[in-house]
Amino acid sequence: MRFASLGSGSRGNALVVEADGNGGRTRVLLDCGFGPRELALRLARLGLAPDDLDAILVTHEHSDHSAGVYKCARRHRLEIFLTHGTQAAMPRGRGEPPPTRIIDSHAEFAIGALKIHPFPVPHDAREPVQFVFSDRRHRLGVLTDTGGVTPHILAMLDACDALVLECNHDSEMLSRGAYPRHLKQRIAGRFGHLDNQAAARLLAALDRSRLQHLVAAHLSEQNNTPQLARAALAGAAVCAEDWIVIASQEEGSPWCELR
Repeated sequence: MRFASLGSGSRGNALVVEADGNGGRTRVLLDCGFGPRELALRLARLGLAPDDLDAILVTHEHSDHSAGVYKCARRHRLEIFLTHGTQAAMPRGRGEPPPTRIIDSHAEFAIGALKIHPFPVPHDAREPVQFVFSDRRHRLGVLTDTGGVTPHILAMLDACDALVLECNHDSEMLSRGAYPRHLKQRIAGRFGHLDNQAAARLLAALDRSRLQHLVAAHLSEQNNTPQLARAALAGAAVCAEDWIVIASQEEGSPWCELR
């Protein structure tokens, strides 16, 4: 199994997860905050094309995660997987709706060679979820866009082989920054985003004995820096800072392979 970010931040998010199985190769896109042209350009950096994808999973309806979902699914005949609440809250645009599968936020399902387990998170969306992916040998846990950490989140992400963790902001930078008060309160609130130290506390509480890759994601361009995010996670993981991958807004991340 391997994965890569196509871009992560407030201007668009997408993550590719790939696995091989007896039935062949499966590739899914987690979120699609980019339009069809930009998606194709970003996939090309990884040696892929949109037609190589099998499905799109959606975490929630906010536009930086969903703006391109229906357009890209229609153009490339991809099935969409999302919760009932997310479907109800998403603008669907014009044209024939693509095939859509409503998922239960607690129930595991499969797409080809991938087993996928959603889990609910506290965020200011209609029915937001995050996901754990498995090829039956390795587990990839993804957690972005959550205002806090619940016992269920900890249980889902424990003993993963790879983690993509939100490090949205540095608390002091957010407090001192130019954002209006209401926006600062939303970001730092119970249904907002994890700051660097909250992500580090989450990481410290997990069994990390199997961890091969750690990716910091959804960094704010105004209220965080890669250096601050790396330092926080490295302290919790007891690892070198340069071992931690940053999923950037413009470049995403390289392929991370689980062996």
